[in-house]
Amino acid sequence: MKDYLFTVAERFMRYVQVDTQSDPTSHKHPTTEKQKDLSKVLTSELLSLGLADAHTDEYGYVYATILSNTDKKVPAICFCSHVDTAPDCSGTNVKPILHKHYSGEDIILPDDTTQVISKKDYPYLEKHIGNDIITASGLTLLGADDKAGVAVIMDMANYLVSHPEIRHGDIKILFTPDEEVGQGTAKLDLKKLGADYAYTLDGGEAGTFEDETFSADGARIIINGVISHPGYAKDKMVNALKIAGEILAALPKNEFSPETTKGRQGFVHPVSVNGIAEKATIEFIIRDFITTNLEKHEKRLEAIAEEVMSKHTKAGMQFEVWEQYRNMKEILDQHTQVSAFAAEAYKRAGLNVVNEPIRGGTDGSRLSFMGLPCPNIFTGMQAIHSKHEWIAVKDMEKAVEVLVNLVQVWEENS
Repeated sequence: MKDYLFTVAERFMRYVQVDTQSDPTSHKHPTTEKQKDLSKVLTSELLSLGLADAHTDEYGYVYATILSNTDKKVPAICFCSHVDTAPDCSGTNVKPILHKHYSGEDIILPDDTTQVISKKDYPYLEKHIGNDIITASGLTLLGADDKAGVAVIMDMANYLVSHPEIRHGDIKILFTPDEEVGQGTAKLDLKKLGADYAYTLDGGEAGTFEDETFSADGARIIINGVISHPGYAKDKMVNALKIAGEILAALPKNEFSPETTKGRQGFVHPVSVNGIAEKATIEFIIRDFITTNLEKHEKRLEAIAEEVMSKHTKAGMQFEVWEQYRNMKEILDQHTQVSAFAAEAYKRAGLNVVNEPIRGGTDGSRLSFMGLPCPNIFTGMQAIHSKHEWIAVKDMEKAVEVLVNLVQVWEENS
């Protein structure tokens, strides 16, 4: 692809200017209508490339197909990214800045000069001295998570349409809403998609490849206190909020939490406390790479809560657990060619595969358990969900090259 004029950076800088933040408090699909603004842009561009079936559905999903140009029977491969950006940091009026030939100096963002991107804080910048870097202006996130993935897939489509000599099977393109709020596959029509295997484009440094995620549950402790008029509460009132505080204080200080774990260690993390004196609720997320460990963490959490409750015999407690997602590796280990073919594509692009587990989840986690084995490919995104978010153009271009290689590897091995 050395003579190809990549479009990925230009596309990316256009896409990030469309506000697509999702809303964790909404129960609609998509959670914000504005996500469809980008979906419609992408559909229009795909139609312009000649992908006649490209469309946006009522939920904001974009479906399209690059039709097979080989006589071989090749599995249909899907490339997937999400259009929404995280609620953690403003995504309104994003102003992307292209820093040509990054010199290695600190990058001071112009709209808020207290926002500084430095090699000290982000050592990966060292690898991109002399390369082009894209940042936001200091007031918003950039949106590389995951508009970088969107732009990579779109540039791959542009390349394949303009280079029909590249042999491949059916390629399915999927852009999803609401991934950042855990609803990325909620309204996905797998039958309409028609893919056999998939890859999300939602990863970080060039060369990274992820086929393993946390397994995840949610948990809730509901505390029912005893309410009375506070002026006459002696020996009567049992304050549910205070019990909630005691339970949180009883959690281990040097283990069992995100701030004290790394690598393959799991954790239990309180994410919200709500209530009044009569009734309080604590919400938790529970994570581990070994699915069977989730139950152990949950029993330990329940035991901690019950120990606290034993001091408040007039109060009551409910303990609830529900499944969120599971480790994609449990599925991908049954389809080893999916990762093996990706490794070959990385090799052809001159990259060594860095295979690390994700201390989190992706749409690929759910897709894998829905019957569509789906690991994760890098885009280059860095410092995601923050005003310091940045990405190197070279990384996005290399991701495009990997995808072009990957569709050929699938065709050659069919």
